Amino acid sequence: MDAELQKLVESGKLTSKGADQLEKLKPGTFCLHKSWGFGRVREWNLLLNQIVIDFASKKSHVMQTQYAAENLTPLAPEHFLARKATDLASIQNLAKENPPALVRNILESLDGKATAQQIGEWLVGDVFSEAEWKRWWESTKKALKASGAFSVPAKKTEPIQIRGEGVSHADELIAAFNKARQPKEQIGSLEQIIKFDEQFKEPEKQLQPIIVTIENMAVRNQKMHPELAFELVIARDDLLARLPRLHTTHIGLTLSKFILEEEKRLISILPKLSAAKEKKVLQALPSALGPGWTERALTLMQGSHGRMVGQIARILSEAGQHAELRTMLERSIREHSATGEMLSWLCSERENWSEFITPDLLSAIFSALERERHNAPGRVSKVHRTLVEDRQLLADILRNGDVALARDAMRRLQLSPLFDELTKRSLLARIVKVYPELESMIAGAQAQGESATLIVSWSSLEKRKAEYEELVKVKIPENRREIALARSYGDLSENFEFKAAKQMQSVLMRRKAELEQMLHNARGTSFENPDTSRVSIGTIVTSRNVETNKEETYTILGAWDGDPDRHVISYQTAIGQVLLGHEVGDTVSLNTEGAAQFTIMSIQAAPPNQTAPAADLPSESTVEAAVVE
Repeated sequence: MDAELQKLVESGKLTSKGADQLEKLKPGTFCLHKSWGFGRVREWNLLLNQIVIDFASKKSHVMQTQYAAENLTPLAPEHFLARKATDLASIQNLAKENPPALVRNILESLDGKATAQQIGEWLVGDVFSEAEWKRWWESTKKALKASGAFSVPAKKTEPIQIRGEGVSHADELIAAFNKARQPKEQIGSLEQIIKFDEQFKEPEKQLQPIIVTIENMAVRNQKMHPELAFELVIARDDLLARLPRLHTTHIGLTLSKFILEEEKRLISILPKLSAAKEKKVLQALPSALGPGWTERALTLMQGSHGRMVGQIARILSEAGQHAELRTMLERSIREHSATGEMLSWLCSERENWSEFITPDLLSAIFSALERERHNAPGRVSKVHRTLVEDRQLLADILRNGDVALARDAMRRLQLSPLFDELTKRSLLARIVKVYPELESMIAGAQAQGESATLIVSWSSLEKRKAEYEELVKVKIPENRREIALARSYGDLSENFEFKAAKQMQSVLMRRKAELEQMLHNARGTSFENPDTSRVSIGTIVTSRNVETNKEETYTILGAWDGDPDRHVISYQTAIGQVLLGHEVGDTVSLNTEGAAQFTIMSIQAAPPNQTAPAADLPSESTVEAAVVE
């Protein structure tokens, strides 16, 4: 023992154990402190019972010898931090040439295991920038897994470890699958097995039992959790494709069979799958459904979320069904039956579908927005965001029409309750940018909107009134209570519940104002005794295509009526506006399949709407209690 250390022990200023520890902390030694981190012993001053440490944030920091002995951990020269401090260039070179060796050094310096975050903390700043680290780590993870010498967990929060001798990566993957009890966990483990299939040297022995388990789980889950059954079968097929020496143990358990058996539930199953798996199911439709697959795909497209709409359109086009897809899109736009998801997709793909980017598309968008607003008040739909955020869309739509159509679009926009005033002005300005001569229409738009009368059926009027009643008597009071409760939590600047409730308050009050304006302008009617000498509101019109002799029948009802499946349309739709006022024998252009000409064959009275009008709207005193501060 150093003589000076011995004197400190004899004087009682240092314990024997402390002296032994201090022997390992001679000047020049690297060390770690639990609070101040990495440092290097600069000098001893044992006459004063002190040692001096250079930490990154505390240069020439003085410590009492006993405290230093108890709180400093000496580092060997091969420790990663010591190597980095003495030869940073070699560490940087090792990171480029042999990433696994660098990671091994870090893990060995951290008792054999460390999370990705811990590894990053030791590398970012001097070895890599933040962006460089992310790129390096993505490629390094693959190298670690491929080497077989490291255990790399799927979860980022779990530590990476140096693999024990005799344990291969393939064995770990199999163990992880066997440990999984839930289908989701099994699917995740199976995807890792597929990813590293080349590491299985005896696939029949190692993986055939897993095939049996997968197929049994797929059959077991088909009835209650069909989406999991689809995922399991797709993953099994991927594994069989990569390792042909494996084989199925359930003859007839195929993706096509699942599609055929679950055809009616596909619309609810597909959105629960990942994009890649959803695509595989859609690509299997022709083999599963035979000649009728095109019709089924088109039906799915009309009721699907945005991602699936694009997938189906692409698959139909690749299969040579472009004409069928075009016909469906043309019809759904003409009849205003296109969903918001379809219209949003069409707008985003408009370079490939330029023939549909016409004022008729804008009319279909308005109709879709009205349906969505009625079915889900307060929710901002995808097509709404598309119309508002795509600043070139309106110009592209109206550029292919004429000023009269643009004028009609402006009138409809001015009367529409679908947008707040700021958004409405922005949309109007985009139209004026294409047709500057319409600028005068913006002036007085508010007065026009207030005086416009809407002809509506009693049934649709009662639905709007019921919505208003629920809003002012249920939803707004509930929101007021939520705000009061959230306010009681205190600290409004960091109060998420309060902010969310206040945002909902804005949505509810905006919808309340919209409904009040709509109901103020609405005039209910039963459509009894309509004028059948000409097309009018409340009539059924049968028209015949001049070229094909194909007949189309439309029932023209109120502003809030519309049922595309039964060919019921609002008088405000593009088709309704064209037909109104014409008589039997007149020929009109309905813009179907390129401005097709239709002759009006008959005009009949529609069945009257017998729903009796209800009481008036709630009084101001009733509503007043619902208004929040």
